[in-house]
Amino acid sequence: MGVIQITNKVNGKIYVDSYPNLKNKWVTIKGQLEMGRFANSQLQKDWKELGAEAFTYEELEKKEADEVIDMRWELKQMEKPWLEKLQPYGDRGYNKLSRK
Repeated sequence: MGVIQITNKVNGKIYVDSYPNLKNKWVTIKGQLEMGRFANSQLQKDWKELGAEAFTYEELEKKEADEVIDMRWELKQMEKPWLEKLQPYGDRGYNKLSRK
């Protein structure tokens, strides 16, 4: 499990998300983007216009999931500091600011 970042090398915008399984995650995400089925519409739009070579993928944080009791809660706890640090909103990124 862990937190990932996708970076648009053209405009510098980033997308941060967390997933319960990082194995082959970039392959899965690229497949969704290639088919036009990625959940984030702005990232999808830029991918379609700029192509795969305009983006990089990195794992920001990883953790073994075998001893985690509440996966959803744990992923949010891992993702929160990255969102606060990187602020991937508006002109800086593809994430949407959640209302809490």
